[in-house]
Amino acid sequence: MTLKMEGVSKIVDGKTHIFPTDLTLQKGTMNVLLGPTSAGKTSLMRLMAGLDVPNTGKILWNDDDVTGMRVQDRKVAMVYQQFINYPSMTVYENIASPMRLMGKSAQEIDAAVKEAAELMQLSPMLDRKPLELSGGQQQRCALARALVKKAGLVLLDEPLANLDYKLREELRAEIPRIFEESGAIFVYATTEPEEALLLGGNTATLWEGRITQFGLTPTVYRRPSDATTARVFSDPPMNFINVTKFGSKISFGDGQSAAAPSQLADLPDGTYMAGFRPNHLELEPQGADTLEFATQLTVTEITGSETFVHLDHHGERWVGLVHGVRDLSIGQPLKIYLDPAHAYIFSPDGALLSAAPYAEAA
Repeated sequence: MTLKMEGVSKIVDGKTHIFPTDLTLQKGTMNVLLGPTSAGKTSLMRLMAGLDVPNTGKILWNDDDVTGMRVQDRKVAMVYQQFINYPSMTVYENIASPMRLMGKSAQEIDAAVKEAAELMQLSPMLDRKPLELSGGQQQRCALARALVKKAGLVLLDEPLANLDYKLREELRAEIPRIFEESGAIFVYATTEPEEALLLGGNTATLWEGRITQFGLTPTVYRRPSDATTARVFSDPPMNFINVTKFGSKISFGDGQSAAAPSQLADLPDGTYMAGFRPNHLELEPQGADTLEFATQLTVTEITGSETFVHLDHHGERWVGLVHGVRDLSIGQPLKIYLDPAHAYIFSPDGALLSAAPYAEAA
């Protein structure tokens, strides 16, 4: 079972929502679409489902061209960020509705509904109407309806975004387990890199209607193919600084240098870009090779056990994520430290030249 998109694009009112895209998804896989709002995640899902027809290219399901096939004629289930249930039906009937449309027997329907309700912790609520449920319960009802449909393609468009933190964490862990036995292809859209890492499987990073990289989630995270992918797969986005290679050294913006990674040995001397994730910045030096940068603190955000520090580094905007609640004053000079093992090196046009040594060792 495969879903293939070959040269698929989508243009709406003269604006390109999806640039020509090639993508192949395999049976039984979890595939995350990761990107900011308006990156093209929902547009891509609508093309996969058959809700929209591409302007160019074709969509193949098990090598059969289904480009013009109606969504009603495909075995597709879709769950949206906004819980979509039938308000006049009970939870039981909401979950049963796809099976009734498929002409299943009452016995089959009853068994499937009860099994799905048990998985989604909805068994005591089968006689209630959706509006009598909490937001989390309504979303679980929508997920249960997708589960009983036994679709070959399940599309989850930011399905947990409107749920409270505790329930979001529970369902995030449950979704892969709930669906893994079905053998379906799962596509899960999110704006959160952490969610992609927790879900695992494969990740496609999207930026302005283009897939910048697709592969195993840990690989895309550790070895982003370019600076755009690195920005997308980092929350907050990756920080950057211009660096200069001279011989066996990489010189950073504050007059400091570090040994150039061995894979850059044959690279011509010149100016490049270094990138590093916010969680790799420190407020204290961690070793003899640590790089020190002079910055000015512009904003702090305390999340509880961690603090986001927004920094001005000679006009460059950086964000650091440091442990603990820090007593810092807006506008104060602040020394920031970076282990060069956490620095990625990119070409001036953004192509990855060298992954951070820590990532290569992982």
